[in-house]
Formats: sequence, structure tokens, C-alpha cells
Amino acid sequence: MLRILFAVLLAASACTAQEIPAGPIHPDRQARTMAGAPPQSPIAVPAGTTIQLGVTQAVWAKTAKIGDRIYAETVFPVAVNNQMAIPAGTYVQGQIDSLTRPRLFSPHAQFQIHFTQLVFANGYVAPFGNAAGSQAATSSAQQNDVLPAISEPYVDVSSSSDILLDNGTQMEMVLQLPLVLDGTQVENAVSTSKPFQPTSFKSATLCRPMAGTPGTAGTPDTVIPGSQGTPDTVIPGAPGQPDIVIPGIPATPDTVIPGTPGTPGTPGTSCPGPPVVASNPKAQNYKEPFQLTAATNVAETPLSAGTHQADWAGSGLTVQVVIRQNGKVVATVPARFVILEGKASANLASTTVNSDGSLSLQSLRFAGENFALYFDGSLGN
Repeated sequence: MLRILFAVLLAASACTAQEIPAGPIHPDRQARTMAGAPPQSPIAVPAGTTIQLGVTQAVWAKTAKIGDRIYAETVFPVAVNNQMAIPAGTYVQGQIDSLTRPRLFSPHAQFQIHFTQLVFANGYVAPFGNAAGSQAATSSAQQNDVLPAISEPYVDVSSSSDILLDNGTQMEMVLQLPLVLDGTQVENAVSTSKPFQPTSFKSATLCRPMAGTPGTAGTPDTVIPGSQGTPDTVIPGAPGQPDIVIPGIPATPDTVIPGTPGTPGTPGTSCPGPPVVASNPKAQNYKEPFQLTAATNVAETPLSAGTHQADWAGSGLTVQVVIRQNGKVVATVPARFVILEGKASANLASTTVNSDGSLSLQSLRFAGENFALYFDGSLGN
């Protein structure tokens, strides 16, 4: 009997040992395992996703410069396939890449900002551009220069304003590359996240309008009239005698008692309106040449080898590209307009090889420009 009991205990111990996973366990994941809940699958947020942000630290007009950090929070939650991916109130950190300041006759500022990471309420940090292999289909090392997440706010703001981006200012961030999140970490962060509260942000501006003070009128001078005086009295003398002159009373001048002077009023102080993020009213038109060394397809449209030109308007998330060869339109296709980390050193048409050996146009870069065009969802959107 004792042998049977010992064998049962030994088998139970072996089964328990097998249930303990090897290697370190994250505390949150361990808590879920102890509670009996299975770990969540990774969440892939696709390229092209737009995320609304609210600035949590103002950008000052006099001191803002390239390289400064930008701090913000997500305003609205982001869901992927009916699963929460990024709760509202998740912190976002970025950096200013370029800045155009407002001028007297150009009352707006324009930023280019790239974002580096998300920080969830439970401390989970997710760097942007962490999707391994998201660019594996590309054929050039230069594909790694795409900024993972960007924002290009166009701000209506006076040149006399002391801030360019105020506390609580909302702007849009675009994922240019996919973002992979730990599903378990995200689930744990949801319960501790606090939604963004725009009304809780107080304006950072130091400019405060002040009412002026009225002046005083003062009092006029007081004038006491003087006397007119009397003329001399002349009594004619006897013959041979001079006249007798009795002097009159001389006149007296007016007496002036000065009044009190008035005081000048002070004018009120006016302040410029707050910065407002708006859409850029001037959409730039682009005309860029590129070269194909072999016949290539783009969106199932064949392009022959040779020199081509790509025309499009604006720099939105998706643009409609007209491709010409020898002045003739040969294709009209949609493309993703993406911002690069630096300027391209030369024109570059990147292609991929299909299963049948044909080529498909993947992206176009242009010499001296910090943007590129991507076709056929090649960035993982």
C-alpha cells in the first residue's frame, strides 16, 4: 500500500514539474498564468493607422528647436480586429525634425515630428518600427530609412505668440510602418489607463489680456480778475501856477490760481489667439523623374523600361500618382506618401520579383528629397 501511495505522489510531482515553463516569466504574464488566463496573442497595428494625440507639454516660440522632445497622449483608443490595441491616455514620446516659425505676413508654424515610443499606463514600453520583417520584401537597404511614426502639424499662430503648441493641442500621428504590441501587456494596461481630458489642460501662455485705466480730466485754472484802476485827477492851476495832479489808482492784473493737471489713462493689453492645428491650405504639386531598367508592373499595370515621370498633388497618407512616359499617361495608381529619415542620394526605383519572374514596382525615391512613394501595400498596411 505504501509503495502505491509513493508512486502516486511521485507521478503528481512529475506532472507539476512539467507545467512550469522554462526561462524567465514577466510578472504580468505570470499573474495571468496563475489566474488561469492564457497569454494574449501579439497585436499588429497596420501601417497607415492614424492616431489622435494631445500635447501634454507646450512648445515655446523662442526656445523651440530641432531635436527637442515632444510629449503627448493618445486622445482616442485604437482597436484592431475588435481588440483594444492602444488605450486612450497612453503616453507618446517624439522629437522635432524640422520647424518653420510664424512671421509677420505668414502667421503659421509647421512642424515635422517623428515619434519613438509608446508608454502604456502599466509601464509597458513599445518602440515604433518594432515589426521585424515588415520590410523584408524590399530589395534595398535604403528601405530602412522610413520613419515609423510621424506628424506634420500645420499651426495657425501669430508671430507675436509666446507658444507654438499649447497644452492640450490635438494633432494626428500616422504609422508609416506596422507596430507589434504584446497583447497581454495591452490587456493589463487597459484597466489602469486614464482617458485624455482636454479640459484639464491649462494654457501655458504667459500673455494675459489686461483692461486699461481711464485718465482723469483735472481741474481748470482759477482766475481772480484784477481792478481797472483810476486815472490821474488834474486840477488846473491859477494863472502863472502849474496844474495840480492827483495820481489815480493803478490797475491790478488778474490773479491766476493754477488748476490740478489730469492724469493719462493706460491702454489695455491685447494677446494673440491660441495656436490652432489646421490643414495646410497649399497642397504642393510634385513632378519627379525615375528610371526603370526593365519592364515592371505597378498595380497590375505594365510599365516598359526607360525614363518615366511621377506626378501627384499633396503629401497626404495616400496620393493618386499619374505616371507618364514620353509625355503620355501610362498609369494612374494610388501610393503611400512616406517621410524618410534623411534625403535620398539618388533616384531609386525599388522592385520585387514575383513568383512568375516578373517585376513589381515597390517604391520610388528621388534625389535630394526626404520622401518616397510606396505601392501595393509594401509597407505592411
